[in-house]
Amino acid sequence: MLFTVGGLFALYEGVHKIADPHHLDSPAIAIGVLVVAIGLESWSFRTAITESRQLKGEASWVQFIRRAKVPELPVVLLEDFAALVGLALALLGVGLSTVLHQPVWDGIGTAAIGALLISVAVVLIVETKSLLLGEAASPAAVDRICQALLGPGVLRVIHQRTLHLGPDEVLLAAKLAMPADSTLAELAAAIDAAEARVRTAEPSVRVIYLEPDLDRGPVPETDPAGEATR
Repeated sequence: MLFTVGGLFALYEGVHKIADPHHLDSPAIAIGVLVVAIGLESWSFRTAITESRQLKGEASWVQFIRRAKVPELPVVLLEDFAALVGLALALLGVGLSTVLHQPVWDGIGTAAIGALLISVAVVLIVETKSLLLGEAASPAAVDRICQALLGPGVLRVIHQRTLHLGPDEVLLAAKLAMPADSTLAELAAAIDAAEARVRTAEPSVRVIYLEPDLDRGPVPETDPAGEATR
């Protein structure tokens, strides 16, 4: 809402300035304020990058923003990035208006800032929607979970589903193929051991539901709603 309302207001101001341009009263003050703001926003952006690197790992910045399970970091990164680009556009608009004596450039810069804010709002809506509706664990985490489930008494993983309940809390539901001649005690021991292996391999998995079944052959893999299956 903040990005959308701010973007729409900036678009309105930009269109108004383009339709009815006015010369700036104090361009030097405007440029000075923008330069100071760029410096302060750059420091904030550097801090956000430093904090995000601890969770980003080897992923690119685009992958981190798309896959991050901690929503506040992508929001801060996008906000700081958009602020820096917006300040640069504002400085460019004010500078061109002053140098060329054409105040319409100030309106063009303001409209560009509005388009930028709306674009960031769309990205945030798309990327946070999956966290609100439920998002599967990362492919790397799913692979670790699948490998950890295999062990004594577990022939294979028929299928599994993961769901983030929070940034550091994952729910796991899986159906496991077990030997047909296993006793109830052996099934319980195998499931308990599988749970322990999963919690060791992927500590974020807090809630686990495992269903034992007979091995009836391979099951076609599906991937509904982007959730990993085996």
